[in-house]
Amino acid sequence: MAGHWETRPFAALDTSLLYAIMRLRQEVFVVEQDSAYLDADGIDLESEHMLCFEDGALIAYQRLIGPGIRYPESSIGRIVVHPAFRGHDLGRELVRRGIAHNLEQWPGIDICINAQSYLEAFYGTLGFAGEGEPYDEDGIPHRKMRYRAG
Repeated sequence: MAGHWETRPFAALDTSLLYAIMRLRQEVFVVEQDSAYLDADGIDLESEHMLCFEDGALIAYQRLIGPGIRYPESSIGRIVVHPAFRGHDLGRELVRRGIAHNLEQWPGIDICINAQSYLEAFYGTLGFAGEGEPYDEDGIPHRKMRYRAG
């Protein structure tokens, strides 16, 4: 799946695009996964936002977080693919692009994520390794995972 890819700082997200991002995140993380949580956590303001569009519609998204914001390392988060576009390795491409972006922006700095536990094997195939014990975050089992920059 090709799609049209863009990466933008928060200030470059117009209201329509911000609405599309929030809608996709809420559709999946709040409604589909039945998890009530505070999505507007302040991290968006300091992040870059990677977006994939198909025919003008947002179909995949993640935020790219610099060192010292969420972790001492860089991070990627809110990794999401629209339900209608799953099963075509779009999530894999999204995460690969996020890894490449963070390694380019912050060379030599590891990438840490809060992975939903059921996706641990998926992230493992992309080079992430689990750290510590699983934990509950917003009613969903998670595990911290690290991609080593070296």
